[in-house]
Amino acid sequence: MIKLEAGLKQANQYQLSSDKYCIFTVSHSYHMFKKYAILIGIIIALLLLIVATRYYPGGSQHDKGSIGYDWKNNYLSNLFGEKAVNGAPNTARPWSAAGMLFLALSWALFFISFSKKIPQKSAAGIIKYFGAGAMIFTFLAVTPLHDIMVTLASTMALVSIFYITVFVFKSKLHLFKILSVIYMIVFYTCSFSYYTSSYLEYLPILQKTALVITITWVLSLQYFTTAADFQPIKNFTDVRTKE
Repeated sequence: MIKLEAGLKQANQYQLSSDKYCIFTVSHSYHMFKKYAILIGIIIALLLLIVATRYYPGGSQHDKGSIGYDWKNNYLSNLFGEKAVNGAPNTARPWSAAGMLFLALSWALFFISFSKKIPQKSAAGIIKYFGAGAMIFTFLAVTPLHDIMVTLASTMALVSIFYITVFVFKSKLHLFKILSVIYMIVFYTCSFSYYTSSYLEYLPILQKTALVITITWVLSLQYFTTAADFQPIKNFTDVRTKE
C-alpha cells in the first residue's frame, strides 16, 4: 500500500512537471513569435510576391507583348490587375494580393510597436494611427482603386515616417539618421516620378529599391533600437542647473 501511494505520488509529480514544461514551451514559443512577427510576416510577403512574379503572364511598359515578369520594366502593380499588360488573365493576382496583405500587416505591426518607444504621447499616437491606417490603404492598392489608395497610403505613411525621422535625429543613432535620409530621398524620388510621370523608364527599379530600403529601415528600427534611444537627451547646462 505504501509503495502504491509512493508510485502515485511520483506519477503526479511527473505529470505536474510535464504540464509545467508544456506551458513553458507554449509560452516561450508565443513570446518568440510575437517578437519576430514583423520579420516573419515580411519574409512570407516577399516569398508570395516572388511566387506572383513567376505566375505573371507577361507584358510591361517596355514591351506589351513580352512573356513573364520583367524586373526592370514591370511595376509591382502589374501583378494586381485582373489582366496582365499583354491582355492574358493575370494568374499572379491571388499570390500578389496575399503578399501585400502580409506586407501591410507586418508594417502596421511595426508602426504600432515602434510608437511604444516614443516618450511623447501625441507623437506616438500619430506614428501609430497614421502608420497603421496607411497600411490599410496599402493593401487596398491591389484593387481597381489602386491610384487613389496609393495617394492615401503615401500621404498617411509620410506623416508617420516624418515623425519617426524627427525622433531619430533627436537621438544618438547616427547610422539610423543616414538610413532615414536615404529612405526619405528614395521615397520622394519615387513619388515625384509617379505623380509627374517623369522618368517612368526608371520607376520600376526605383519602386523595388524603395521596397528594399523600406524593409531595411523597418527591421533596423524594430530590432536594433530601444525606447531608451528616444528619451530626451539632457544637456550639460540642464544638469548643472539642477545641481
